[in-house]
Amino acid sequence: MIHFVQPALFSRLATLGAFFLLLLNTACSSSQTLSKEVAVTKTEAPLKTSTLHLGIISAANTQTPTGPIGWAMHTGKFKPELEKLGIKQLMILNFRNGPDLNEALVAEKIDVGIYGDTPAIVAKANGIQTRLISQEQVGQNAWLLAKKNGPRSIAELKGQRVATSKGSYMHRYLIGLLKKSGIAEQVTIVHLLPSEAQAALERGDIAAIAAPTNTGPLLASKGFPVIDEAVKHPDLLGTSATVITEAFLAQYPDLPKKWNQIKQQAVKDIKANPEEYYKFYSQVSGYPIDIAKASFSIKQFPEEPFSAQGLGLLEGTKKFLVSQKLAKSDFKLKDWILSADVDTPRVSR
Repeated sequence: MIHFVQPALFSRLATLGAFFLLLLNTACSSSQTLSKEVAVTKTEAPLKTSTLHLGIISAANTQTPTGPIGWAMHTGKFKPELEKLGIKQLMILNFRNGPDLNEALVAEKIDVGIYGDTPAIVAKANGIQTRLISQEQVGQNAWLLAKKNGPRSIAELKGQRVATSKGSYMHRYLIGLLKKSGIAEQVTIVHLLPSEAQAALERGDIAAIAAPTNTGPLLASKGFPVIDEAVKHPDLLGTSATVITEAFLAQYPDLPKKWNQIKQQAVKDIKANPEEYYKFYSQVSGYPIDIAKASFSIKQFPEEPFSAQGLGLLEGTKKFLVSQKLAKSDFKLKDWILSADVDTPRVSR
C-alpha cells in the first residue's frame, strides 16, 4: 500500500539555498521578467526509487491537488494504479508559485509537477530536463480587478502599479493585455502572491491586480470592479501542465500512460458527479463552492492527455514568451510532449 507522506516543505528545502545560488541566475529586475535563468548540469543517473515526489501549487498548503488527479486520490483510485508500477510511496510538496516549483526541479527534489503552462515552458526553454505528459486544465481565466474608487478601464492603468505573481499564467495574460492595449511601457508590474496582492488592493496600495482562479471571483464578490478578463482574449487563456523529469521517466517509462488513464477516468467521474467534485474542491482549496463554480467549469478538464485547444494555447504562449525574451530559447512542442501521435498546431502571432 502506498503511504502518503506529509513533508514539511520548508524543512526539506531549507538546505537548498546555497545550491540554488550555484544553479540559478536571477532574472533581471524588469517588472516583466517571468522567471529565473537556470543553468542546468547533468548528474549521474540516480538509483531506482519506489517513491514518487509530486510538486503542486497550493496557497492553502494542502496535501492533495485540486484537479482530476486530486479527485482520483480522493476517491481512492490513484494509489492502486501506482502500486502496479512498483511505486510504493507518494510524497507531495507544495509550492507558492511556478518559479519555486522550477527550482525544486533543478534541485531534483520532485519527479512530477502539476502547474501552469507559463513556468513549465520557461523551465523547458531554460534547459530543465522535463517531458510534458498531460494538460489537466485548459482555458483558465484570469481577472483584472481594480481598487475601489480607482481605474475603470485598461487605459486608466497608465502610470499605475498592477500586481500579479511573476512567472504565472496571470502574468503572461497581463503582459499580453497591456501590449495589446499599447500601454505596456507605462504600467509598473509588481510581483505579489495572490494573498499579498489581495491585501494590497484592499488597502489601495496598488491600482489593480491580475488575479487567478478563486481570487478573482472572490474579490469581485467583495465589490472590486472587474475591468477585464482573459476570457475576452481567447489567446491569453491559461492551461495547466503536468511534467515528468527525464530521470524519473527513465525509471518508470510506463508512468505517463498510466497517469493519463487515471486522469481520463477521473474526468469522467467528475463529469458524472459535478456537485460532489465542487464539494471536494471547496474542502481542499478552502474557497466556498459558489466561488469555485464562478472560477471554472468542469468542461475545462479534457479527458484526453492533450486537446486541440490546449495545444493551441500552449504553442501561442511559447511563441509569446520567446518573442518577448521571457523564455531563454525556443523549442518544438513535439520534442517536449511525450506522445508521438500528437500533432502540434501552427499558431501565428
